[in-house]
Amino acid sequence: MSEDLFATESALQRPLSVSEITAQVKTLLEETLPMCWVLGEVSNYTHHASGHRYFTLKDEGSQLSSVMFKWQGQNLAFEPEVGMQVMAHGHVTVYERGGRYQFMVSHMQPAGVGELALAFEELKNRLEAEGLFDPERKRPLPAFPQAIGVVTSPTGAAIRDIVNVLQRRAPGLQVVLRPARVQGPGAGAEIAQAIDDLNRYGQVDILIVGRGGGSAEDLWCFNEEVVARAIHRSEKPVIAAVGHEIDYSISDFVADYRAPTPSAAAEVVAQEHGVLFKRVVELRQRLEKTINGELNYYTQQLEHMQPGRLLQRLQDRLEQAGQFVDERRQALATAFDWDMQARSAALRAGLVHLEALSPLRGLARGFTLAERDGKLIHSSADLKTGDQIKLRFHQGTALCRVEETNNDE
Repeated sequence: MSEDLFATESALQRPLSVSEITAQVKTLLEETLPMCWVLGEVSNYTHHASGHRYFTLKDEGSQLSSVMFKWQGQNLAFEPEVGMQVMAHGHVTVYERGGRYQFMVSHMQPAGVGELALAFEELKNRLEAEGLFDPERKRPLPAFPQAIGVVTSPTGAAIRDIVNVLQRRAPGLQVVLRPARVQGPGAGAEIAQAIDDLNRYGQVDILIVGRGGGSAEDLWCFNEEVVARAIHRSEKPVIAAVGHEIDYSISDFVADYRAPTPSAAAEVVAQEHGVLFKRVVELRQRLEKTINGELNYYTQQLEHMQPGRLLQRLQDRLEQAGQFVDERRQALATAFDWDMQARSAALRAGLVHLEALSPLRGLARGFTLAERDGKLIHSSADLKTGDQIKLRFHQGTALCRVEETNNDE
């Protein structure tokens, strides 16, 4: 009995290895402490060649070893510095090989206003140097978009304001919402992914990216580099609408157009639609006014046109037409008489001239015409002795025979 008890107690008291106890501590910490924000001052900061960041977060009473791995730091909007107050989001874990606990950071942002401004200017200057803010690369907004892609929170006031404005100013315009968190850890990555998704979707003409107002910390995700680069590579024009009119973010500088509020962004999108709608209304009113004026005119004309008066006007037109025909007939007859007289006079003058040229007039003065075989003889050379010729006198003819010809004269 005592030997069995000793064996059992020995089994329960089996020593644990260092790795086993470290693993149990790691499991206990990770399962007990949830993800949380930690406020502290950066010290012992090292940005390793591997891309990982090692540092210590400290306050007046303690310090916490921390690490931010390369894939987590890709979305970091600033470069931490020793002495900077930061807000780090992550969870406590155990580095088993070193046997120490540490804080694994997934997201980090400056804690104070001064740190936020410093980080903002640092990223702004760097992206500006790369050309992301160049005015030449900004694209014009489409005048009459058919569908609008919106990247914002599905439960925030921004989407309600945008929809209300578009329904009022451009009814029928399609709104495609791609939900994304707009504050807190990981919000920047979600916004960037949403922008890429709407570009792949391809059925929108323009994007509105933004949210309503908030503190600098709440709006910080729109200052993240990952969001700026997503806007820069967007194939669709982007309107940044972050916060209120006084709020400026990195997204505002990269976007093709900056609107002070989400409502203002919707107004910009619907602007040309509103102008066109107003123009259509004006033209419709002018058309209705013109048509009504024409109808009133012809209505009045119709009221003044009685059947008896219409018949009288028709009889008058027929009588005037008959009179016109008579006048044209008389004018035609007169013109014909003048033409015939002119032609007769010309004919008489021609006969007189022709008679004056007639060879028969010479016969009356004693001349004769010599013919042979019905043809006039012009020269004695055309005759020979013995030819029979006809002589034509003023009165009568005579047949003669040639006895002799003389061509000397």
